[in-house]
Order: sequence, then structure tokens, then C-alpha cells
Amino acid sequence: MNSLNSGLFSNATFVRPLFFYINGLSNIPHVKYYYIFLCCVYAVTVLGNSFIMFIIYLEHSLHTAKYVAVFNLAVVDMCGSTALIPKLIDSFLFDSQFITYEACLANMFFVLFFSSLQSLTLVVLAYDRFVAICFPLKYHIIISTNKIMVIIAVIWTFAATVVFIAVGLITRLSFCKSTVVDSYFCDHGPVYRLACNNNFPNVIMATICMMMILLAPLALISLSYTYIIFALLKTASIEGCLKAMKTCTSHLILVAVFYLPISATYIAAITTTLHPNARIINTSLSSAIPPMLNPIIYTFKTEEIIDVIRRRYKRNKLIIPIVTAPSITSTFPH
Repeated sequence: MNSLNSGLFSNATFVRPLFFYINGLSNIPHVKYYYIFLCCVYAVTVLGNSFIMFIIYLEHSLHTAKYVAVFNLAVVDMCGSTALIPKLIDSFLFDSQFITYEACLANMFFVLFFSSLQSLTLVVLAYDRFVAICFPLKYHIIISTNKIMVIIAVIWTFAATVVFIAVGLITRLSFCKSTVVDSYFCDHGPVYRLACNNNFPNVIMATICMMMILLAPLALISLSYTYIIFALLKTASIEGCLKAMKTCTSHLILVAVFYLPISATYIAAITTTLHPNARIINTSLSSAIPPMLNPIIYTFKTEEIIDVIRRRYKRNKLIIPIVTAPSITSTFPH
């Protein structure tokens, strides 16, 4: 490892390594089974999110503001998994945990960028549910497809800017000691902690990112559902409340699947001594599992998508006999 980093771009005070060594999963017993599991997770993620995007693209009744946000979530989930899991599989298959300095920064940017977009897209979906339930008569005035597309463009720009600043600050760090990253990818925290010079700006930026990308979205989602519950209790019967909340079921499950594992890992790390292997497994699962589950949850917990699938299935059953009938009859002489 030292020989690989013997060619360093350096001067008297600054050292930039040619390579980092990703150490996260190499110390975990029977790790090959975990890699196989991640490979299966990635396959299901790609198939599931491709299916959701395909259904929304084909079905004109789903070309609404809500499903523009759902389509965006599917794109983000697939891109986020692609930024993370194939690199892990590549490291396992070719037994190479080394990654160049530039590739490390690129890997860090894309993984954090798409993770941030997952969080922010859940806020957009919460906003859609908030307006639909609290202001049903003004829903189509407040929320339209064009407005949602503008909001999505804003959150993409915002996430890219915040993550770009966080990753850009890594370039001011000098790595004159270890280049071993104790994570399963070029994670922001484990990388800046390796620096020999002052990493205080990186610590501040990491805190800002956590507040703006994780805590603030979770607070906004919680606040929106608080308003939804109070609005329903004031205006609707118990049956009406249950019917309205049923439309939020899929979104609430997505929120729980995304935020609970991450929050549990952070709380465990703060309150107890968390074993490094446990932290790495928990955080890697928190990154890999939600993109796999999101399309499954939306397929089975959203009535509009279930209805579309049923209609298309029935339509295909009717088309097949019509298409095959002439080919059968034409084989007989007239």
C-alpha cells in the first residue's frame, strides 16, 4: 500500500495520495455471502425501479404531479444504487480495495448526492400529500406537473451544490499518514478524519449537510403529517380520517424505511460503543435496501398503480387471442 502511494503530489506541507484503500468490508467474516446478497439487492433494485418508471411513462393517467415525484424517486434510487453497489462488487470480484484519489472523490460525490436526493424527494412527496389532504379544493392550483418539475430541478441543484462543496473541501486536506478508509465506500467522514492538517471546515460542512439533508427533511415530513392529522381530526369522521391516511401509507412506509435505519445507527454510535463492523453493515444496508423496497412498496401499496397493472394485464389477455386467431385460421384451406 505504501509503495502505491510512494508517488505523492506533495510539497513541504501538503500531501495528496495517489490511492486510498477501502477497508470497510474486508474485515467482516464470511463477507462473500454479503457481496452475493448485495448483488441480488442491486438486481431487484434495477428491475423494480425500471418497472415503476416504465409503468408511469406508458400510462397517461399517471402523468400527474405526484407520479412525476415518484418517477424522480425511482431514477434517484436506481442511480444511487448504481453509484454504490457495482463498485463494491468490482472490489470483491477483482480483490482490489484500492481506489484512485480522483475516483474516490467522484464516488463520494455521487453516493452522497443521490442519497441526499432520496431524502429531499421524500419531502416533495410529503408536500404533495399535505396539500392533497389539507387543501383538496386548491390541490390542482397549488400543485401542478410543471410546478413539481421546477421543485425537483431545485432540489437537484441544491443537493448538487451542497455535496459539491463538501467534497470540494476534501481537496484542501493533506494525507501524510494513513490512506485506509474505514468504510464501504469513499465516505466523507472517514476520509476527512485521515487528514493531517486542519479539518475543522470539513467537520462544519459535514454537520451542515446532516442538518440540511437528513434532519431538516425529516422535521418537515413530521411537521406535514402533524398538520395532516390535526386537519383530519377537525374536518373528517373516523372513516374519513382512515381513508385519507390510507393514501399516505406508501409514503409513510418509504419514510420509515429510509430514515429509521440511519437514525438508529447515528443514535447507537452516539449513545453506545458501536462495533465498526456493525456500523458498516448497518450503514451499507441503509443505503442499499430502501432503493430496492421503494418500487415494491409503491407497486403493492398504491391503488392507482395496481389498477393500471390490472387494466394492462386484462388488455393484453384480450389482444393475444385477436392477434393469434388469424394465424390459426389461415392454416386451413378455404
